[in-house]
Parts: sequence; structure tokens; C-alpha cells
Amino acid sequence: MTADPVAGQVERPLLTIKDLKVHYPVRAGAFRRAAGHIRAVDGVDLTVRRGENVGVVGESGCGKTTLGLSVLRAHDRVRGEIHYLRADGTSVDLARLSRKELKPCRREIRMIFQDPHSSLNPRLTLLDIIGEPLKVNGVATGQELVDRVGEMLRKVGLRPEHMRRYPHAFSGGERQRISIARALVLQPRLVVADEAVSALDVSVRAQILNLLQDLQDELGLTFLFISHDLSIVECVCDRVAVMYLGRVVELADTAALYAQPAHPYTEALLSAVPKPDPRLRRARQRIVLQGDVPDPANPPSGCAFRTRCRFATQLCAERTPELREVAPKQYSACHYAGELALRGIQ
Repeated sequence: MTADPVAGQVERPLLTIKDLKVHYPVRAGAFRRAAGHIRAVDGVDLTVRRGENVGVVGESGCGKTTLGLSVLRAHDRVRGEIHYLRADGTSVDLARLSRKELKPCRREIRMIFQDPHSSLNPRLTLLDIIGEPLKVNGVATGQELVDRVGEMLRKVGLRPEHMRRYPHAFSGGERQRISIARALVLQPRLVVADEAVSALDVSVRAQILNLLQDLQDELGLTFLFISHDLSIVECVCDRVAVMYLGRVVELADTAALYAQPAHPYTEALLSAVPKPDPRLRRARQRIVLQGDVPDPANPPSGCAFRTRCRFATQLCAERTPELREVAPKQYSACHYAGELALRGIQ
């Protein structure tokens, strides 16, 4: 288990994840016995403080969405600890709660999904979609429910008189506003935003990001922001965790990570961030990783990134690097972190 990156803080973190693992069995043979495991998340440590935005980035298949779903206990294969500080000051381990015990916590932890088209039931009106969490949790019914749905629609920039309409009557950006309203109608404290703007046009993305920042200031929200787009994460997140093959390979404040990465994988990701100025774009050399992401059911020995790393040595094949502090508040899982001359975003 790695060191707690925010150990020593006076304020207790809102969320503390310790040695989180999510392994799915690979079954084979006539009796469908487990022949191995897919290590979707493989020993992640992470903390989230109240009021901050923590970004989780990485390639598709790195485990970032599984990490977000684990926080909500959307599946039962969670191993490790997920300590959540409730509004009343008590701390609970979400990984060990039963479904009944999880219910009050799920009012405080909500999720914004990636695709606003498939995440909304086309047969329900906005009143039903946004009001459903209020009904299920016994928060409001009748006219009170209608009033709260109307108030939430106003907060996300939609007209309350449209609550009787169906999702097909709205654009992609408006549908995502509906998804945000559904997630926030219970007034949660922690929101997991899973690729919340990746399915939207560029111009609409900026509107939704501004909306989320305004709502955070107004409602006192904390975000775990999952994305593959590092340019978006740079704009909205205070800290960034970089994942590769189920593990966090770098964790740092956003400004420090983008200016001086401490892991070769982070450097490669940053080199792919587009530059708005074509002249700078041509002058910049992108780092293209060789090969494919290894099989999570059969990861390489030692450092999982070594098969694609241009700095790999025999040590990388023999020993797994631990996430360690290489600069103030900057952590890297690389044997040579601090020794390599890595480029950030200039």
C-alpha cells in the first residue's frame, strides 16, 4: 500500500480510498471455472478533500470508470477501503456496507454519466426523470416534488414549464443539463462526473463546464472528474491522478503535473493535448507510445508501463515501483522519477 498523499492535513478528507481492487474472473472450460482475473483496478490509493476537484485521467481501459463506479458501489467486486465522511461527521467504509446501509450514502454521492442520450429514459418526462430520486429516497412527493424539480431545472439553465416534455425534445447539451439536474436534485456532497462532456460539441462543452463550476460554488460540491481529455481536466481540476492498467502512476497538483510531469506515461499523454496555435502545434513533437496496452488479465512483471516506455531498464522488469513523493505534493510510480528530463505543456 502506498503512502497517503495528504497525510498530515488538519481537515479530514471527504473521501479516502485505500488499496482499492476490482478484479473480474476470467472463466474457461466446460465448468466455467475461474482461469484468471482481469485487474480493472489494482491497488489504488486516493484522497479527495471537501470542495476540490480531483481529475482521473488515462487511456480507455485503464480503470478510471471502474474506480468511479466503485465509489458509488455500483458493483460488488470491490476490495479494499473506501472511507466516506458523511454530513453528520461520521466516517463509513462504503466497501463494507450492505445495500440497505448504502442507501443514505447514495443520497450524498451521485453520478453524472457520459452519454446524455442513453442515460435518460425516453419514455419518461423531465418531471419523472428528475423527480425519481426524490421519490425513491422519500424526500418529496406531490406539489413539493414538482416545485423542487422546477427549481433544479432553473439552476441548470432550463425552463421549469418544460418539465412535462420528453428527452427527445431537447438537444444534446440540454439533455446533459437534465442529467446534471437529476444528479444534483438530492443536494449531494460528492459528484462522480464520468466523461460528463466528452459526448458534446466543443462549444457546448464550455457551457456545461461553466455550469458545473457555478453549481459547485453555489451548492458546495466536490467532484471526482473522470476524463480522457487532459485539456478539460486542466481547466476544472485542482489535482490530477493518472491511471495506467488499473493503478495510479502519478498524482499531483494540476499546475505542477502539467508543467513538469514525473512519469513517462504522463509526459506522453500531455504531448497529445492539442495546441490552439497551429505554429506551436507544428513545432511540438508528440510522443507516440509503441505497442498496445497490455492485457489486464496478464500484466507485465515489474512496472506495467515498461513494455511501452523508452526509459525502461532491467530494474523495471524485476521490481514494481511504488507511488512515492518525488517533489512537494507530487507522487510518481517510476523508479527513475526525478532523474528523467520529461517535458510538460509549454
